[in-house]
Amino acid sequence: MAQTYGGIDREALTEFTSLLAEAAAEVTLKYFKAPLDVDNKLAGDQFDPVTKADQDAERAIRTLIEKHYPDHDIFGEEYGQTNKGSDFQWVLDPIDGTRAYISGLPSWGTLIALKYKGVPVIGLIDQPYLQERYIGWTTGASLNGTAIKTRPCASLKKATIATTDPDLFEPTERPKFDRVLNASRLIRYGLDCYAYAVVAAGHMDQVIESGLKPYDMMALIPVIRGAGGVATNWQGEAPGPCGRLVASGDTRLHAETLALLDL
Repeated sequence: MAQTYGGIDREALTEFTSLLAEAAAEVTLKYFKAPLDVDNKLAGDQFDPVTKADQDAERAIRTLIEKHYPDHDIFGEEYGQTNKGSDFQWVLDPIDGTRAYISGLPSWGTLIALKYKGVPVIGLIDQPYLQERYIGWTTGASLNGTAIKTRPCASLKKATIATTDPDLFEPTERPKFDRVLNASRLIRYGLDCYAYAVVAAGHMDQVIESGLKPYDMMALIPVIRGAGGVATNWQGEAPGPCGRLVASGDTRLHAETLALLDL
């Protein structure tokens, strides 16, 4: 029996999510590794870049959602929320990893999630330059249509872990992360959303981050979970407003990590 959400077939929603990714890719690939003006969302010495590619890609996604599912809510990084009281909410980050994008590095991606009654049930990580599209749902995950699974890893001493930048942790969080780092085998930095895709595909074991917004993480959760992994906050609860996320390919590794983060 086909899985449905609110009477809509899951496969139809998954196909539509890919259509949204294709619309975004038309924009992002046009500007990637090309001359592009970069604006700063923040004042002073802080830097949070945004470009025409971010903005135009989100507009392209929103246009399709508003055409095909006009009653659905939308929450995007660039243009905020539209709240129609729907059980469905599309959560969008047109370019996750804008710093990588403007630096010509292919670790950025388009993130699209569909939440149903508050739960992310479909997630997409699209890296169009590498032609890699990861999609996850409640019972599976795929890379370009081929099923993917996380790999077994029983402990941190055998684990390859990742975080975007350890300097992004708050002063109270950094010692907790360092405990995990010191117990792990290998660490990789600067991969943005692509780290989660690699964990889901079974090539790394864990990502730990903090300070995330809903549009940074909602798409990642179904991909990790659908591939057999686990994604929670640092207390082992559903990721939410605290912005802390631990995504692990193996539940044993996840439990060890949470114990260190809780010290």
